[in-house]
Amino acid sequence: MSSNKALRKAKHDAYEAKQEKRGKRVIDWIFIGLIILAVIFMLYSITKE
Repeated sequence: MSSNKALRKAKHDAYEAKQEKRGKRVIDWIFIGLIILAVIFMLYSITKE
């Protein structure tokens, strides 16, 4: 029974690590998108004058 519990815990830990990696990737893409939008807005503001 304890080996089953250890296997389940190992799978759970691996799943948590995978989810953390995905979450960090999503946050990185959000920041990249915000930076791109800021640059576009800056260029728009400069050329509007």
